[in-house]
Amino acid sequence: MKTLFAQSLKPQQNTTHTRLGEALAGARAEIPLIIGAIPFGLIYGVTAIAAHVGAPLALAMSGIIFAGSSQFIVAQLIGAGASAVVIVITAAIVNLRHALYSASLAPYLRDLRPGWKRWLLAYLLTDEAYAVSVIRYRDDAASPHRHWYFLGAGLSLWLSWQLSTAAGIFLGASIPASWNLDFAGPLTFIALVAPRLRDRANVTVAVVAGALAVLVAGLPLKLGLIVAIVLGVGAGMLWPARTATTANQSQAGRQAGTTKEPESEEQA
Repeated sequence: MKTLFAQSLKPQQNTTHTRLGEALAGARAEIPLIIGAIPFGLIYGVTAIAAHVGAPLALAMSGIIFAGSSQFIVAQLIGAGASAVVIVITAAIVNLRHALYSASLAPYLRDLRPGWKRWLLAYLLTDEAYAVSVIRYRDDAASPHRHWYFLGAGLSLWLSWQLSTAAGIFLGASIPASWNLDFAGPLTFIALVAPRLRDRANVTVAVVAGALAVLVAGLPLKLGLIVAIVLGVGAGMLWPARTATTANQSQAGRQAGTTKEPESEEQA
């Protein structure tokens, strides 16, 4: 399974650089992640109905919010009778990671028309769509239609999310409890992270963020997630700087040694 996810996240080197070719490649890359997201969508539908969120509102949340973690939290807060202000603030905090995703993708999308960037791709930006798209852009940025890869990945996930959440809403009562679908969420995020652990900087980010997410999980309004993200990214940014400093010191030491050798020969 891990190999399947890792292979899916690698860009297709032989992809024809056309709009349709890019879109289809993005959709294909998203398939293994969709497999993990479908049970997640089913669980959301069941959770929303259990929290006494009406079916029309639960479906509207999938179409408007289109963010699994936020939808779970919003459904639970609605069921608990929380105020609209608390619901909006909490959902915004949970979704702050999308600002990091946007900043990461911005250099590759700067030449697009505002309609593409501000509306379509921004709406389709999710953890899964970002994971496959950013690898595509970094490893193969030659195609002038590479934003269609993002579109194909985002649309395929969007369609599967709408269908799976609808199934959970209308058929949730018939889903056997023995299926234990709770594993789907963690499995999906593990699949997103694992292929990116290629160097020490990325491993540092994963270890620091993962450890902190557990240690500060009890903070209110899910702030522990944001703390873990910020400090994890900070640790990752410090690692290259430390590596560069060490390399510079080593180079300076070698140059100093080279400089001393002629002096020793002259004294001899």
